[in-house]
Amino acid sequence: MQLECKVSDYKERIDRVLHAQLQGQPKLAPVLLLAMEHGLLLGGKRLRPVLVYVTGEMLGATADELDYAAAAIECIHAYSLIHDDLPAMDDDDLRRNQPTVHKAFDEASAILAGDALQTLAFSIIADAPATLLSPAVKVTLISTLAQASGYQGMCGGQALDLAAEDHQLSLDELETIHRHKTGALIRCAVLLGAQTAQCDDPGQLEALAEYAQRIGLAFQVQDDILDLTSDTQTLGKPQGSDVRQHKSTYPALLGLDKARDMALALERQALQSLDNLPYNTEILEAFAHLIVSRNR
Repeated sequence: MQLECKVSDYKERIDRVLHAQLQGQPKLAPVLLLAMEHGLLLGGKRLRPVLVYVTGEMLGATADELDYAAAAIECIHAYSLIHDDLPAMDDDDLRRNQPTVHKAFDEASAILAGDALQTLAFSIIADAPATLLSPAVKVTLISTLAQASGYQGMCGGQALDLAAEDHQLSLDELETIHRHKTGALIRCAVLLGAQTAQCDDPGQLEALAEYAQRIGLAFQVQDDILDLTSDTQTLGKPQGSDVRQHKSTYPALLGLDKARDMALALERQALQSLDNLPYNTEILEAFAHLIVSRNR
């Protein structure tokens, strides 16, 4: 219950922050701004900003300090979903039970909305008041976010995922894709929280990164399971899209029961990563369980 209350509070907070960021934009191109709002503000679990807040507050940062990294990573996530949904990528018509941006507007607007949200992410951090984030912290946050969202992270993983369609992958190959496509931003969220709190202990950062990597992979395994076992209304996007797009998934490689076992094993490993941290990790532990138990 403590986690549920915190998640609800953080979701309300990040929605206010994101709304304020878009409201503060000049009315240069109103249709583009509406497309950005459609992709960014129409719901979502907000798991990545929640992870920023939970990790950062555990390490002593305030919510006011964490707002900037939390908003930035959600802008990156929203941009990635807008572009993933495009006909040239996953070609989806539904996201969060709403028409995808290219359906609600058009393909050009969707491309530009994604581009604008990506650059907004970095300006949010860069323009944060120096009283809350020092220049050194800003540089660290921007570097971490850029690495996680670009060629070495999410974009590289998406390229591997597209190239793998209609191919039978090994378990190691599938993990490589999702460690980058999905896991990189989840790992980034935890690190952004720690870096905002100015945690510089190598052992603690490594433990947090290991935790995040494991829950990131567990998130993807559970997503693959839900694509088979849930429904479009619950998912907020077309059920069974992985099968239609001929993607390799964990249930396809392992079977449904073994995929569930893998998610549970990753949860246990994530909790073990937290064992030696000198903090109250109860919320991070509950978050790992939330990832694996979604709609189970």
